[in-house]
Amino acid sequence: MENIYLLMLVALVVLAIADLVVGVSNDAVNFLNSAIGSKAISFKTIMIVASLGIFIGAVFSSGMMEVARKGIFMPGEFYFDEIMIIFMAVMITDILLLDFFNTLGMPTSTTVSIVFELLGAAVVMALIKISASDTGSFADLVNYINTEKATQIISGIFLSVFIAFTVGAIVQWLSRLVFTFEYEKKIKNFGSFFGGFCLTAIGYFIFFKGLKGTPYYDSFKDILESQALWIILGSFVFWTAFSYLYMKIFKRSILIFVIAIGTFGLALAFSGNDLVNFIGVPMAAYHSFLAWSASGEAASTFSMEVLQSKVPAQPYLLFIAGGIMVLTLWLSKKARSVAETEIGLSRQGYGSEKFDPNMLSRSLVKGSTSLFEGIKAIIPVRAKRKLSESFSKPEEDSYMNYEDKPAFDMIRASINLTVAGVLISIATSYKLPLSTTYVTFMVAMGTSLADRAWGRESAVYRVAGVLNVIGGWFFTAFSAFTAAGILTYIIFLGKGPAIAILLLVAIGLLVRNYLSHKKKEEAKTVKSGLVKSESKTVQGIIYESADNITNVVTRTNKIYSDVLEGLALQEKKKLKKSKKGVDKLDAEIEELRDHIFFFIKKLDERSVRGSSFYIIILGYLTDIAQSLEFISKKSYKHVNNNHKPLRYNQINDLKEIDNSLEKMLGEIEEIFSTRKFDRIEHILAYKEGIMNTLSDKIEKQVARTRSEESSPKNTTLYFSLLMETRDLVNSIMKLMEEYNESYRKE
Repeated sequence: MENIYLLMLVALVVLAIADLVVGVSNDAVNFLNSAIGSKAISFKTIMIVASLGIFIGAVFSSGMMEVARKGIFMPGEFYFDEIMIIFMAVMITDILLLDFFNTLGMPTSTTVSIVFELLGAAVVMALIKISASDTGSFADLVNYINTEKATQIISGIFLSVFIAFTVGAIVQWLSRLVFTFEYEKKIKNFGSFFGGFCLTAIGYFIFFKGLKGTPYYDSFKDILESQALWIILGSFVFWTAFSYLYMKIFKRSILIFVIAIGTFGLALAFSGNDLVNFIGVPMAAYHSFLAWSASGEAASTFSMEVLQSKVPAQPYLLFIAGGIMVLTLWLSKKARSVAETEIGLSRQGYGSEKFDPNMLSRSLVKGSTSLFEGIKAIIPVRAKRKLSESFSKPEEDSYMNYEDKPAFDMIRASINLTVAGVLISIATSYKLPLSTTYVTFMVAMGTSLADRAWGRESAVYRVAGVLNVIGGWFFTAFSAFTAAGILTYIIFLGKGPAIAILLLVAIGLLVRNYLSHKKKEEAKTVKSGLVKSESKTVQGIIYESADNITNVVTRTNKIYSDVLEGLALQEKKKLKKSKKGVDKLDAEIEELRDHIFFFIKKLDERSVRGSSFYIIILGYLTDIAQSLEFISKKSYKHVNNNHKPLRYNQINDLKEIDNSLEKMLGEIEEIFSTRKFDRIEHILAYKEGIMNTLSDKIEKQVARTRSEESSPKNTTLYFSLLMETRDLVNSIMKLMEEYNESYRKE
């Protein structure tokens, strides 16, 4: 029987390694985004600094391991066999949950996951024990759960969201009030004090407070606690002097150094706080196994009271864990492809919005705007003028290459890193696991709000994004609690075979997720999408847009043929794929339309006519996409609702139309790919023939309907396809006419 627990321990170790890899891949964005978003230092330098922070934080994180052993439940109330079931259920759930959220592309928190997994598994195991006892009652559940500590941890996690947002907003508002958006001028005078403040905060809370609870803290505990004020003052003087000399000697902004140290500190805080999420449970299982093996008792009678006492850390295990985290950071493509969610939601300038507004976001924005206007009305005029000057943004060059510009400036990046690192380190010093994902995220959102990054143009999208992220967090908590509880019960009933099956499922899902991510990364390298025009002349726009015309025509040809084939064969899968292809095309055209403002801004005075041509071309491309959308959706709906298939003669008529379209679109594709625009007139000659064919098919269907047709749904679909094909051909021909006319003028 001892062998099964040894195998369980080995499985937990393997799961811990997988959890480390998956966890770091997900959470790398937490400590990389501020540095990357500001573009203050190179990506390679950011990675080196973050790696050092992760490794040192892992070695100093032993105090946090207490959470997994006794932070959520009372270990003395469980026996060894029961505690191993809890730990196994928690780790399998963690892998499955992370994989599930990664597949959906939803943000999640490893801290929230592990806390609620431990709570869910412990609650279910306690209920199993209570139900097996003749004298037990549901009220006894409180004896098994460390309610005081669990409540403290959970409330701390939830409260951290509000605190992080509020503190980030206040600190950023004060900083912007002092430095304004033209901070380069004032940083020369006040930069040394700002650098001194940031570096002192990072240094004290991360290097001193962050050490609390580790073996390294005891050697200088008395000095730190008795001389705390003098250490803070001394650090401030030292770092202020350092900042002054750094700017004088190197002639560079101290903010670059603050961002580098802040990235190091936040990576250290992340590792010190979050390592428990990945290896805390396996380490607790390892200590449990050692204690049980030495006792000689049966697994079902050995009390886990031993976990209540403090266990010395194994530095070599922390060393190995830190090494795995660093390797993952460098080698994982997922960690390298940093998520755009936080940067997109906190971007100061213009950019694509990732989230659609909803009723709640609109209501919040409307209410906040009304409140802001009310507050503005009671602020003195001089104060309003001062605030307006501090928060006014320089307009020069604001529309040029906006996508390549930093998402926010170095002042905001410094505040993001400093505040997030301090908050996480304070929690770590009190051995409170909190969600580093949501602390860093909410600090970034708070600083964005204070910086007025959420303007009238973007507020509803940004607020909707924040609500989605927080909603995902609550869903994580519920899912973790429920799934861990269910797996605990399954393992309790099935023992070894159940564990084996669940492990195979977990491995299968991890492999699937890896292959899926690899496929997505490979797809990104294939540049098949539409390209924004960068030219400033009509001639240049004509030639640049030709690639987009080729792209749209090629995809139109394929989508139209695939839809007709799917209809003929009643293949719902093919029709669904075509519908997705149309949605993707429509989204790409919409992105080009969103770029029109910046495109016009960049045109010189002599080439304004090019903007009219570009706008008209995009209008026709939109019409083409809308026709394809109508055709694909109507066809999919018909097959999905299991209506009668189209008749044989209807399919033949549609095939005839498809052949004519295929020939015409093929020639258009060749003309635009080879830039032989003088042949466009030859394409215009196709219009009359195709239109006559469509009219003939409509008349034939009218006759069939009067004499032999018996399906109203068929008739409706067929007429809809013919009429929308007519609109599609009209849009293509208008596009050709516009191109031909503009080309001839040039």
